[in-house]
Amino acid sequence: MCGNNMSAPLPAIVPAARKATAAVIFLHGLGDTGHGWAEAFAGIRIPHVKYICPHAPTMPVSLNMRMSMPSWFDIYGLSPDADEDETGIKRASENIKALIDQEVKNGIPSHRIILGGFSQGGALSLYTALTTQQKLAGVVALSCWLPLRKSFPQASSFNPNKDMHVLQCHGDADPLVPFIFGSQTAEKMKSLITPANITFKSYQGLAHSACPEEIADIKRFIEKQLPPISDE
Repeated sequence: MCGNNMSAPLPAIVPAARKATAAVIFLHGLGDTGHGWAEAFAGIRIPHVKYICPHAPTMPVSLNMRMSMPSWFDIYGLSPDADEDETGIKRASENIKALIDQEVKNGIPSHRIILGGFSQGGALSLYTALTTQQKLAGVVALSCWLPLRKSFPQASSFNPNKDMHVLQCHGDADPLVPFIFGSQTAEKMKSLITPANITFKSYQGLAHSACPEEIADIKRFIEKQLPPISDE
């Protein structure tokens, strides 16, 4: 891994039950680790898919009075007009691209990799998918937003993922990342990639977390975008 991600421990991994021909890389939210999401994916695992849940490095977070916690980049606020940590977002995105490259070296082509995340991790997954030169199978973006949205469409002009499929999920009772922020993000995404390939799902009464119905929707999305291939 690159640069200052050396301080983060190795990712939590749910190995494929047989030969891995596809992968899901999923990024946790602020202050969390990859372990809980690895457990969630272990509960919906698909035999040919490897699940990789990296841990963010620890850093002071402005939003939380500069307390140190696992964070992909600094957050100054959670409103659409808040300032953003452009340098940190871009550095974190490069680290995720390096993680994708590592899986490609391991024999899984990038078009067989889904990138995803929750909250801050979902934001980073959307930004990375739109700015990478790696063609991906899709994105799972939960309770999140698109960072540096004013840099688009220019930032994604040479992006190979114009036709990728995106599953975006958001609870309609989210007190941290407001539901309207999620729905506005889905509209913005429709201006950047094929609109018909974006699915925006809302969950009634769900706060800033996940629920069983959402996890089932994620499993269906993964099964559809990462089907088994004939030589398995």
